[in-house]
Amino acid sequence: MSRLALALAFGAMLAAGLPAPGLYVALGLGIGAIGTGLAAFRRRTAPGGARLAGAAAIAVGTCGCMLGIVRVAIVLAALGHIDRMLP
Repeated sequence: MSRLALALAFGAMLAAGLPAPGLYVALGLGIGAIGTGLAAFRRRTAPGGARLAGAAAIAVGTCGCMLGIVRVAIVLAALGHIDRMLP
């Protein structure tokens, strides 16, 4: 579970830098990484390394999700400026 969470988290970070649909993919993968990271971290019977990897996936997934949110905000701000330029 923790490997899947880490793969989703780093996928979110990678997708945040991709063109057009990357920001939406980053949001989805980031949310998925946070959820699977929480599931991996909450297992009390799992070894410490797996729980630590789950916590790392939560952190990296949150960063990827935040980068996606920033890109969405930039797009919305740009659309607002374009709207004000039109007569």
